[in-house]
Amino acid sequence: MSMSSEQSDGPDGDRILVAEFALGLLDAAEHEQIGRRIVTERPLRRDLALWRVRLASLDGQFIETPAPSGVLEKIERRLFGTIAPAGGLAGFWNNLNLWRGLAAAGLAVAIIAVGYTQLVPRAPLTGKELVAALEQEGSGVKLVAFYDEATGTVRLAALGGAAVPNKDFELWAIKGSNAPVSMGVIQVDARNSVEVSQQVKVGFDAGTILAVTLEPKGGSPTGAPTGPIVAKGAATAI
Repeated sequence: MSMSSEQSDGPDGDRILVAEFALGLLDAAEHEQIGRRIVTERPLRRDLALWRVRLASLDGQFIETPAPSGVLEKIERRLFGTIAPAGGLAGFWNNLNLWRGLAAAGLAVAIIAVGYTQLVPRAPLTGKELVAALEQEGSGVKLVAFYDEATGTVRLAALGGAAVPNKDFELWAIKGSNAPVSMGVIQVDARNSVEVSQQVKVGFDAGTILAVTLEPKGGSPTGAPTGPIVAKGAATAI
């Protein structure tokens, strides 16, 4: 998608642009433009965090494999041309080492620029925001959780999972070595908005574990987890 050829029309258009930003599908100008907006607009930062969590879950499906020998040389030859044996101006422009050096310098400038953008004042936040990807090996339950301190809620986006007859899924907050605290019964096949109790809110920060267990209908009868963990993940600051 190109911002010049297709309008970013409202929130849905912005979500598509952020998805393309995360995937690296935008051209340089578009990438820079949406990147500037992400720095200053909180909803776009939320969307980017969501996409990064979703894409990160794909990492485990692929095995890192070394490229065949000779591939780097072929890529460099296509990008920079064959090194001319002659000196002079032609040799200068065809010097592979020269262009490698310039490319490295450009990368350094880009890194400095990115670091600078992180120092640009952002829109003031009214509270911490956290995100967590919840999943467990062998379970089909997958959720993304957003905690917004300003609203005092955890919003859950369901990415996978199905209801279990005569059972309920229960969400728990685990802070450090403390015992799990119930946040209530949730659905794993629909969006949820969970109001955070004061007990959970105190100390709810990056590193807090959110876990989902399969419990009897109505939730745990003991106030502590009784069933298996079907999804869990640590909260990370946005």
